Amino acid sequence: MTHSQIKRRRSLIKFRKITVASVIIGCLSALLAVTLKHLTDQYEHRLFTQASLHPWLFVLLPFIGLGLISLLREYLFEKKPNKGITEIFECTQSKKKNLPAYKIPSHFFNGFLTVVFGGSTGIEVSTVVASAAVGSVVQQKANFFREYKTELICAGVAAGITALFNSPLAGIFFAYEVISRKISKTFAWAVAVAIACTSVLLYYLAEPRLFDINPTGWYYRAVPYWLILGILAALLSIYLTRCVLFFKSRFQPINARQRMVIGGAILSLSLLAFPALYGDGYHALKTMFITPTTTLTLPVVCATLGVLLLKPIVTSATLASGGDGGVFAPSLFLGAFLGWLSAMCANAFFGADVVPLNFMLVGMAAVLSASIHAPLTAVFLVCGLTGNYVLFVPILGVSLLSKYVAKAVYPHTVYSIHKIAAQVPSR
Repeated sequence: MTHSQIKRRRSLIKFRKITVASVIIGCLSALLAVTLKHLTDQYEHRLFTQASLHPWLFVLLPFIGLGLISLLREYLFEKKPNKGITEIFECTQSKKKNLPAYKIPSHFFNGFLTVVFGGSTGIEVSTVVASAAVGSVVQQKANFFREYKTELICAGVAAGITALFNSPLAGIFFAYEVISRKISKTFAWAVAVAIACTSVLLYYLAEPRLFDINPTGWYYRAVPYWLILGILAALLSIYLTRCVLFFKSRFQPINARQRMVIGGAILSLSLLAFPALYGDGYHALKTMFITPTTTLTLPVVCATLGVLLLKPIVTSATLASGGDGGVFAPSLFLGAFLGWLSAMCANAFFGADVVPLNFMLVGMAAVLSASIHAPLTAVFLVCGLTGNYVLFVPILGVSLLSKYVAKAVYPHTVYSIHKIAAQVPSR
């Protein structure tokens, strides 16, 4: 056998092993994400409905959720806190570190408990880290895969995002823009295979889209208002990022019980005032999409501003007090409310005659793009939510604008701060 034949044979063996590993990672990550999504949606709806009928539950439920998470961490998950996306960065940037298998149930159950009991975040980051742990565990099964640790972890991450939002392109770009930042042939193939398996699974499960909405076409007269929306989205994302970092720095010196009490109190009082802040907030967005408020009154404006002001605070309190999650769902939530308010103000005060639904979708992408500095992820995720690309041009333009404005004003995101922290060796 010649040298070239040996080389081709080795390449074929490598190709087969990467393919098999990616299929396993894609299927397992997709099943994990779909299961977590449905369980969370079902039980969050039940508990929120009961709390709406009995408001005293808004006070009690956050403490129950945080208490259960604390018990699981103490007695089941090696007494180690979940550090979210930082755990992925620590793993991909070190040859020795890996995501242990217990991180899969840890993030699964903690993310579930956080959201269903009212924690004002989402299951996206919990799903991402759990899916990354699937990739890491598979990678540890053979010495051959150690060279491709980042690629297989990204395959799990991409599959998880695809399963949550039914958007393969969002999965691809999130794995690239946030986790890897590098493209190789192995990365492209592993992610493509994992996403293909996820897409097939979603097809046979007949997974519905997160929001059943159908945006209309857009007009050039809306462009000036979209530019304003992009700038406002950038500033709002910075406020969210600074809130998360501020609360984490303030909560870190105090013990876990004090963190739980303070964070639970902030969350409970906020939920009593604004029930829309409960959980991931998707229930509030679905209501807005189905039966939007068409009249701009002073109470409505005050309520919307209150939500925009408090959401970053309660999200930060949730995460700092032990909740599992990130800024993904809060960014979408904030962007929708900001987009609606911007459109209504433009119509009421400037006779703009713009479509509030379109502004909500553009706002969702803009705040997400600015919050995680990943415009392509935001664009294809929001387009994937609707199932069409009629707003692709304005969503892309405003997402790029919001990202670069946010980066110019404050160059860090929650993810990039964590990435820097992961690069600093511990002493």
